[in-house]
Amino acid sequence: MNYRNATIEKLHNKKNIFLTGGAGVGKTTLTREIIQAYEDDAKKVAKLASTGMAATLIGGQTLHSFFDLGIASDRVELEKNAKLELKKKTKKLIESMALIVIDEISMVSAGVFDMIALRLKQANFQGSLLVVGDFLQLPPVTRGAKEVAFAFESESWSVFDFEKVELTHIYRTDDVAFIKLLHHVRFGYVDEQVHNKLNTFIKPLPNDLNQFTFLFGKNASAMQHNKRQLAFIENELFVKEAQVVKHNKASKEQEIERFMQDARIEKELNLKVGAPVLFTRNAWNYFNGERGVVVKIDTANVYVQKGDNQVIKLEIVAQSKAIWREKTVNGKKEMVEENVFSVYQFPIKLAFAITIHKSQGMSIENLIIETNEIFAPSQFYVALSRSSHPKNLNLIAPQKQWHTLAYVNAKALEFVL
Repeated sequence: MNYRNATIEKLHNKKNIFLTGGAGVGKTTLTREIIQAYEDDAKKVAKLASTGMAATLIGGQTLHSFFDLGIASDRVELEKNAKLELKKKTKKLIESMALIVIDEISMVSAGVFDMIALRLKQANFQGSLLVVGDFLQLPPVTRGAKEVAFAFESESWSVFDFEKVELTHIYRTDDVAFIKLLHHVRFGYVDEQVHNKLNTFIKPLPNDLNQFTFLFGKNASAMQHNKRQLAFIENELFVKEAQVVKHNKASKEQEIERFMQDARIEKELNLKVGAPVLFTRNAWNYFNGERGVVVKIDTANVYVQKGDNQVIKLEIVAQSKAIWREKTVNGKKEMVEENVFSVYQFPIKLAFAITIHKSQGMSIENLIIETNEIFAPSQFYVALSRSSHPKNLNLIAPQKQWHTLAYVNAKALEFVL
């Protein structure tokens, strides 16, 4: 089935779409194709997500920034923070969009989704809404002891009358048995057969950990592991500092640092010849999560050899923070996307370890998962589904039973089923 053309046709007919499916089925790829089709047709698209990292994966910005929500988590806080009224420039911005894309919808809370609905109503939005994601993956982040409330629980969800487009074919791996296991873990189903299958991935750790990427639940663990393993390599240390170009003098250092953290850009990239790295972007000759080894470093370039022995000559690439501004173009006022600042860095990071959260969108070949740092529903599924070569998957023996790790939020499960 040609999901691309069928989905674009529905959106052009003013239908709102909920694009969903498990990990590795091509949601991001299809989303990018839809965005490209709109932009090729000179139609404006807002590319949004609840977190900065998710937004950078589709080259967009956060929901709070675009809709001018400040730091509010619901309509009550929006009113308390004197942001309930819609500014004229925000109204013009929303009005100008033919399509609004919200990626990683599972991480958008009910309160935030209701605020989005309010803004769309205030602006009399006439375009289409495309929400993308899997509610059996990472849930919304909640403050304090608040219970998780998903977007589908909001008062507004039913108003949009979403048509569901569900992708089912997994591209990340062609291992049929592993695909079946992923399906069970996604739905939190662990019987004796699933239990035994998971146990087969508990193996003695290899002597050379350089060949594997560790997935940790905690950032501190990933940082410590990277630092420790890099120290074992006796070659010269090179530190590649990110370069920042401000297109707007009002750009704040705190804003730039937050952007870099969200976009997986290393402020200081520590490298040595012989260090394994992961590519953090997609290009014609490498993909997000693909592994390689640094074979040469000079002033302007880093040379990375991939598993197929191809050596990639890497230059720094720009990641830009963009906002929409009203400008006069050919004598006519219109909304134009404009870069606020750009950060230049090599699109790689050390491959010894990464957090589950920052592995979002990655396909990783040689993988070790620290199961004892799993602390959230669906987190184990997200980690497990990064594996593109199950034969090269190791699970650290958990101190708990598998069913206590492979669990999902009951409300999310009921909605998906």
